Amino acid sequence: MPTLPQIIEEDVTTLNEAMRELLFQSDSTCALVIDKGGFVLTQVGPADMFDSVTLSALSAASYAATEGIANLVGEQTFSSVYQQGEKHSLLVHHVDEFCLLVVVFKAQISVGAVKYFAVETIKKIAAQLKVAEDRDPGKGLDLSELDLADPSPLFRKTA
Repeated sequence: MPTLPQIIEEDVTTLNEAMRELLFQSDSTCALVIDKGGFVLTQVGPADMFDSVTLSALSAASYAATEGIANLVGEQTFSSVYQQGEKHSLLVHHVDEFCLLVVVFKAQISVGAVKYFAVETIKKIAAQLKVAEDRDPGKGLDLSELDLADPSPLFRKTA
């Protein structure tokens, strides 16, 4: 069953631009758009600074656990998860029914500032994912079939 709309290069470019603006505004280190299964769709920031595949998987798992906690206390969902560290902190924020935004930032930066600037970024990401869905409604990607060694065929525009 498809979990995401078919994403093409134009979509990734728009997502990356939105995340670059977030990094600039919030002075964050890196940002990723991931699906709720933990697969990285795209990332901006230093790729070699973190193991983005593992970070993505664990961030999605953390968010899923938080959704379970929300249900236990009578909430439909919590919109974000915040992890504070000594050097870096992490914000995982709900984008839409399929995706999350993960932002890594220096621990000295206020999570409130990151959340403030993330609001517009989340709107832009959700809007672009809607554009992708409207391009070919009902068609999408099942990322469980993703070839992690070479995912590029899934993200190329086809004629």
